[in-house]
Amino acid sequence: MLSPEARQRIESLKTVYETNQSALIPALHVAQADQGWLSEETQREVASILGLTAQAVRQVVTFYTMFQQKPVGRHLIQVCRNLSCSLLGGQKLQKQIQDKLGLEDGETTQDGRFTYLSVECLGSCGTAPVLMVNDRYYENVTPQQVDRLLEELK
Repeated sequence: MLSPEARQRIESLKTVYETNQSALIPALHVAQADQGWLSEETQREVASILGLTAQAVRQVVTFYTMFQQKPVGRHLIQVCRNLSCSLLGGQKLQKQIQDKLGLEDGETTQDGRFTYLSVECLGSCGTAPVLMVNDRYYENVTPQQVDRLLEELK
């Protein structure tokens, strides 16, 4: 269940956007920040606040990789798997992270500290390979930088 503050912020979005549908993505960001992920219950709650169908909300949540549909660790590590990143070492970075953390794609460490996801595109092809930890981009990433980053995050 959304906090009263999150509900109020979503309600206020309805006054900023021309339609409730156009407020959906910002509302989902508010809900995810509040809950940590978007359960089906949370999605229905957002739909109710915005006067949209649960299906309309679900379509957006399942389309965008920025919305998490299950609980994630404190550090969500996303590595781009698109062509530019793959050609410039992204697949090696993915394997390095998976091996170091003992995770397969989409898994979370038992301590809840890390979740690893490979994603289709992080939209930074000119600075490949790219990864993202929570909301922070890391560009032109090297294996040495991955080692340092994982150590810092522990």
